[in-house]
Amino acid sequence: MEIVPGIHQLKLPVPVPSAQLADVNAYLIEGEKGWLLVDTGWNTRQTFAALEKQLAEIGVGFEDISHIIITHFHPDHYGLAGKLKELSGAKIALHQVERDFIRSRYISMDSLLAETADLLRFHGVPDEELPHLQKASLEVVKYVSPISPEITLHGGERIPHGAFNFEVVWTPGHSPGHVCLYEPKQKVLLSGDHLLPTIFPNVGLHPQSGENPLGDYLHSLQVVEQLEVDLVLPAHEHVFTGLKQRIKELYRHHEDRKAAIINVLREGARTAYEVSFKIPWIINGVTMSFEELPALDKRLAVMSALAHLKPLCDEGEAERSSRDGTVVYSVPGSR
Repeated sequence: MEIVPGIHQLKLPVPVPSAQLADVNAYLIEGEKGWLLVDTGWNTRQTFAALEKQLAEIGVGFEDISHIIITHFHPDHYGLAGKLKELSGAKIALHQVERDFIRSRYISMDSLLAETADLLRFHGVPDEELPHLQKASLEVVKYVSPISPEITLHGGERIPHGAFNFEVVWTPGHSPGHVCLYEPKQKVLLSGDHLLPTIFPNVGLHPQSGENPLGDYLHSLQVVEQLEVDLVLPAHEHVFTGLKQRIKELYRHHEDRKAAIINVLREGARTAYEVSFKIPWIINGVTMSFEELPALDKRLAVMSALAHLKPLCDEGEAERSSRDGTVVYSVPGSR
């Protein structure tokens, strides 16, 4: 589907049917010397077939793709990058932060798995549940064909392509090297997972997130809020307008989440795992209790709680202490 002249949206399916996973929107952008593809979808036969079919409908072959920009290295955006590189010879672009994490995330994972286990144990995940949460992401690794990028992004680059002149906007938070592409003349923003029309992107504190991912995410929203944008092209759901209103909703969501955590801590000191049990979780628009979540989403929930607890402690609204070798959080003066 051609969203604006020269930019086509491609709908790429998820590996397995699930109400909790949204199809990926990749974007194909016309140029004089080749096509630019933004994001690739999962490395599955189904996704590859859907991509090949939609390219053919536009009249494009894999050999016509000259560049691929990955908004961030999560499997649903980066998964097919290696295979598409083999077929097209396209140059791959990814933010430097995530380029440096590819090996530990997708190839030699032992160190990252150990760090993840330590983090979860330290924040209250019980021993009997720890292996399930620690290894929950291993199932999706098979959907990634990893490749190192030829082009490393830092933010601020200008990428001319056909009728467009994109600016790379570094928007860490959902992932440490997430980027958006902004076209100032057309006032179009390819937002990746940074901004979605109804889903609240997960922001979690983990070994590869940086020290304050929620702070990074909120700052990134402020950066994007300053742009003149008429149309947002997100990586899931549907194209939308009203960027500034959506950003207000995202601010409110995170303030509400912090307030909910404070209310839990007023009942007594809690680990991040215990906090996660007490608050509802919204997974792609569906509200669920912690107990209903699959293992990977439970891990994301604990890491999201940690991401919100970090600024609460920095701002003096919560404080950390130790209990039986784990970190517990409380409101000041309640212990």
